[in-house]
Amino acid sequence: MSRSSFGDIRVFVEVARRGGFRAAAEHLQQAPASVSEAIQRFEDRLGVRLFERSTRSVALTPIGEQFYARSLPAIAELEGAMSDLDDQKDEVSGTLRLSAPYSAGPFFLDDLVARFAAAYPAVDIELIYDDKKVDLLTSGIDAAIRSNTLLGPDTHAVAVGPELSMAIVASKDYLAAKGTPIEPCDILEHDAICYAFGVGGHHAPWGFVGPDGPYTMQPKPRLVANDMRSLLHYARHGLGLAYVYAEIAAPYVANDGLITVLEKHLSSLPRYSLNYRSKRHMTRRLRAFVDLAKECKTLHSTPTRMTDVCGVKSTNQS
Repeated sequence: MSRSSFGDIRVFVEVARRGGFRAAAEHLQQAPASVSEAIQRFEDRLGVRLFERSTRSVALTPIGEQFYARSLPAIAELEGAMSDLDDQKDEVSGTLRLSAPYSAGPFFLDDLVARFAAAYPAVDIELIYDDKKVDLLTSGIDAAIRSNTLLGPDTHAVAVGPELSMAIVASKDYLAAKGTPIEPCDILEHDAICYAFGVGGHHAPWGFVGPDGPYTMQPKPRLVANDMRSLLHYARHGLGLAYVYAEIAAPYVANDGLITVLEKHLSSLPRYSLNYRSKRHMTRRLRAFVDLAKECKTLHSTPTRMTDVCGVKSTNQS
């Protein structure tokens, strides 16, 4: 294979990974026109069309999908080899790309990233807040922070952050009109304000603990949103019961008249997990971040803010 062919395959993989010429060009640090020309040249050489193009989108053709499935593992292996070379350097450098849900930031991740950035000034950090599931092989993401994540066969995980205490809250007016739930099963008779993961229609179950251990219930939602601040806003306006993180709810309970219910029945959610591909593909910068996350987890024996154990003072009190 000629050097130019290998370069064109890498461009092809990046366009397929990122769903467009412009995004691939930004990652490859090339002009979008150069990327488009490389794909056109590659298609002409192969005598097949790899992408269907329109003014709004770029999509793989069936033969393009087959070629992508075959070429991606090879490119990933070469990227791993480059990472191994990076591991031989004394300096921890490069760009660390992380994906996390919005809720992880104020709980612990913003403080963890701040400490890491201070400790490793030669590392650039890209932190993308997104609740969607991430494919670590194809996305270009080094590690994904998620809660209750199903792990792939070549994926490792480290528990990070505090256990997540939950709360069910409602306004005084709502409880006066609809009654206060006494047992967890009572929520099925109430208007529920539920958290949704992305756009797939999957709602976060409400977790409780009983004589036989933890269990979940899924009330029928009246309102759904993927931001807990919105859930609290709806609860303040008397629209139902909201199931949210206790730390986020605390200021609203203290200052805005929300009331917590069923406190003794609620279970805590497990810690987030920091998910990454096998150690064979781990760069020095990712290894340093994982080690720091493990250190903070070890110190984090009680459900307090990460700032208390990582030595980073944050002005974010939300």
